[in-house]
Amino acid sequence: SVASDCSADFLHSLISAAVMALSTAMSQRTRVPASAKAARHAQVKSVRCNAWSDDQSENMMTRVAKASTTGLLALGLLASGAMARPEGVNRPELLPKEQTPVIDVAGFLTPSEEKRIATEITALERDTGIKLRVLAQNYPETPGLAIREYWGVDDSTIVFVADPTFGDILNFNVGQGVDLEVPRSFWGRLAGQYGNKFYWQEKGEAQSILNAVSAIDTCLREEPGRFKCAKVQGEFGDKDSSGKFGSMFGQ
Repeated sequence: SVASDCSADFLHSLISAAVMALSTAMSQRTRVPASAKAARHAQVKSVRCNAWSDDQSENMMTRVAKASTTGLLALGLLASGAMARPEGVNRPELLPKEQTPVIDVAGFLTPSEEKRIATEITALERDTGIKLRVLAQNYPETPGLAIREYWGVDDSTIVFVADPTFGDILNFNVGQGVDLEVPRSFWGRLAGQYGNKFYWQEKGEAQSILNAVSAIDTCLREEPGRFKCAKVQGEFGDKDSSGKFGSMFGQ
């Protein structure tokens, strides 16, 4: 019957809205008002199913809304477990005694690689005013929150944390000033290119870090505009680079 078809479509619409909202929340690691989205879908369906009487529509909406709320609660509990963030760490004793833009408590980098990265970071800060800081760690062996004061993290700071503990190795905390210059999509593309588990397991943690630093350097030196940081620099020798590492390799 028309009413039964409308019931099935209406239920499917609400469940689809709930699943889509949960998927969005998990991908963005932020809460999305799924109930509001579900309600909007419900309103659309109730208009389309005009073969129902007002009482039928209201009763159906009430029953399905209760079922959807229960389902969302169950899914939310599962998602909260999957999205649980590691506890904060504050271990200033792991910080170097001297000031440096590169801290490698995990031992991913050789001394020469650390020096090369520090040199590029110093030049980048001198030329752009943006502070790039690199922390290589294996959680929970990390200075954690202590780096804020140590590096004087501010709106012009990018804290690049290389940690393979949870799969992808590249993580970025971007200051508000930098966020206005660099599109947020750049960081996702960069992490996807050099930070995915398959890449760093094959190439090594150091290669992921080196390529990411060079790509950031290239991005930040590009002219302002809609195409700034639109592409992620390729590996050494793959594409032209305005970064210091690129010039070191004859690009």
